Amino acid sequence: MKNIMSRYEFLEKYPDEQAAAEFFEQRRWGDIPQCPHCLSRNTARIKNAKPMPHRCRECRKHFSVRTGTIMERSKIPLHKWLMAIWMLHTARKGVSSIQMAKDLGISQQAAWFLQHRIRESMIEEGHPISGTFEIDETYIGGKEKNKHRRKKKKLGSGPVGKQAVLGFRNRRNSTVRAYPIPNVRRQTLHAEIARNVQDGSTIYTDEMSSYDKITGVNRVSINHSAGEYVRDDAHTNGIESFWALLKRGYHGTNHWWSVKHIHRYVAEYTHRQNAGPGNTPDVLALTFDRMIGIRLTYRELVGQP
Repeated sequence: MKNIMSRYEFLEKYPDEQAAAEFFEQRRWGDIPQCPHCLSRNTARIKNAKPMPHRCRECRKHFSVRTGTIMERSKIPLHKWLMAIWMLHTARKGVSSIQMAKDLGISQQAAWFLQHRIRESMIEEGHPISGTFEIDETYIGGKEKNKHRRKKKKLGSGPVGKQAVLGFRNRRNSTVRAYPIPNVRRQTLHAEIARNVQDGSTIYTDEMSSYDKITGVNRVSINHSAGEYVRDDAHTNGIESFWALLKRGYHGTNHWWSVKHIHRYVAEYTHRQNAGPGNTPDVLALTFDRMIGIRLTYRELVGQP
């Protein structure tokens, strides 16, 4: 339980806007603020914080801890940003924008935009790594028979109308890498495995034929269709447990993810898995570290020109 910070403890530790600002500034700069424009440490603090709390003596520009982060130009207080990060780490099955809006005292649209900016910072694209991996694919979306006639796609066997998601679970440290893919054809899966797994690694998969004839790695398969789920060290139970949690959040919390934003929802679950079981200040700080240097405007989010 040392990894868990309750709501009472969070509000006791970060009671107001000043405490949240000090948390972000200390994590980003330490004791001396650094200008995000010219990287100079020769800065001054503005007493009334207008137009911003800091001013660089070198380039003469004003800045705040928001400048150059996903929080730039946001009118939402830093205290609410910090609490939103805490909420996303606390809820293992996610938190809806409606519930976050109620807890933070903002509109649902603002909460939705806030969540997606935090999720954008959680997206991870790593280099190939070696080790032992469980690899599996799943499908996100509603049943075709339950959709409106205008939204139904061509009927057929398999997950018609759903979005395929590929996942890798590293057995050494239980970290997960998952993201949507266009299809589960052999060419696609082989390319994604080569992009994420170094040659010589061992992978455990199910019996799907798209994994057949893969080169560069040692593949061990489990025949689920024959009722085989564990054979010595061969199984995919770890990544399937991750899928179970992901789908509990999909069905029970959000109820629906659009294809346009599904990569951010999946990134939230992978980041929460990889950060470990907890929501301590150190965990929250790791999320803030990834918010530096990126932007996501509302127009970009909704696809407006």
